[in-house]
Amino acid sequence: MKLGTIGAVTSAALALALGVASAPAMAKDKVTVTVAFIGPLSGGVSSVGLGGRNSAKLAVDLRNQDPEAKYEYELLALDDECKPNVGVQVATRAASNRDVVAGVTHYCSAVAMGTVDVYHKFGMPAVVWGAVLPDVTYGNSYPEVHRVNGTMINQNEVAAEFMTDQGYESWVIIHDTTDYGQGHQKYFSEALEKNGGEILATFGVTADQQDFTAELTQAKSLNPDVIYFGGLTPIGVRIRSQMEKLGIDAQFEGTSGIVSDAYIQGAGDLAEGTVAFIEGAPIAKLPGGQYFQEQYDKANFDSPPEAYGPFAFAAMNLVLDKIEEVGPDRRKVRDALNAVEGRDSIVGEITFDDHGQNAVALITKFVVQDGKWVVWEDSEYASGERKLSGM
Repeated sequence: MKLGTIGAVTSAALALALGVASAPAMAKDKVTVTVAFIGPLSGGVSSVGLGGRNSAKLAVDLRNQDPEAKYEYELLALDDECKPNVGVQVATRAASNRDVVAGVTHYCSAVAMGTVDVYHKFGMPAVVWGAVLPDVTYGNSYPEVHRVNGTMINQNEVAAEFMTDQGYESWVIIHDTTDYGQGHQKYFSEALEKNGGEILATFGVTADQQDFTAELTQAKSLNPDVIYFGGLTPIGVRIRSQMEKLGIDAQFEGTSGIVSDAYIQGAGDLAEGTVAFIEGAPIAKLPGGQYFQEQYDKANFDSPPEAYGPFAFAAMNLVLDKIEEVGPDRRKVRDALNAVEGRDSIVGEITFDDHGQNAVALITKFVVQDGKWVVWEDSEYASGERKLSGM
C-alpha cells in the first residue's frame, strides 16, 4: 500500500501517542476548511448513516491530528433521512455554502439520484459513499459526482451466479418501488435470466408498507425456492417476519440494503441463514481494515461503523488528500478527483472512470450465522455444517 493517507494518519496517531503537544498550537495558524457528510442520521436506516458519519468524522479528526496537514478541517454533518426531498434540501444547504469545499454524500440511492443535479449546479465535488444505483454516476456526465463503492450491477451479477450455483431454480422477487428497489429488481432479473433461474412472480411494494400478506400469500402458492428482496432493512425485517407467520420456508435473499446489525436485531432468530451481497469486503479483510477498526474503537463512538463505514472513511480521506494537494478550491478539487487512478485505500484500489465511478468492484457474499453477518466462505454453511433453506 502506498503511504498516502494511511501513512499520514499513522504518523499523526503515533505523534499523539508520544505526547507531542505542538499540534494544537500549530492548528491555530491553519486556515479552516469545511467539508460535508450527508447521510441518513435518523429513520429506519440510521444505523448505517451514523456509522458512515462516524467514519467520515474519524477521517477528519485524524487529519486534524496530523501536524503536517496544511489545513484545519471542520465537518458539517447533515441528515438526509433517506428521503429524496429532504436530501435535496440538505444538499442545497451544503452546496450553496461556499465555505463547503466538497462532500461525502448519501447511502440511499433514491436520495443520491435526487441530489446529483444540485452538486452539478453549484459545482460542489461530491463522493458517494454507499448508494449503489448505477444511474447515480452513469445517468449523467457531471464531473462533480464520484462514487467509491461499486454498483448494484456488480452486486446482482454475483448474487445470481452464486444462488444458481447453490442449486436454487425458482424465485419470487419483492422490491420496493423506489429507484433503489426497482434497480435491484431490474439488474437481478437480468443476471438471473443469464444464469438460468426462473422468476415466478415480481411484486413492487411501497417503502412504508407494513402488511405483505397479499404478496406473500401469492408467493406461497407459487412455492418458490427463494424469496428475493430488493430494498432496505426496515421492509426486509417485516417481510422476513411475515414469511414465518405464513409458513413460507423459502430461502430469504437480500441485497446490500439489509446488511446491517439492525436487520439482525429486527428479525431476531429468523435472520439466521439470510444471504446478501455487498460491495467491498469485511473490515478485517480490507487493506488497512485493522488500522481503521483500531482507530474507530479508540475514538469511542457509541455505534459501530456498519458495512459502509469504511467507504465513508475512504471517501473522506480521498477528499482531504485532494484538498491538501490542490488547495480548498472546488473546481481544482473536482478536477483532481476526476484524475484519481490506482489510488490505494482501505476499501481497495480506487480508479475513477469517465463517469466518476470506481472501476474496481469487489463483491462479498454474506450469510447470517449465530446473530452475525459472516463472509460466506468463512461460514458453516459453506463448509456444509449448516444448510440453507431447501438445500
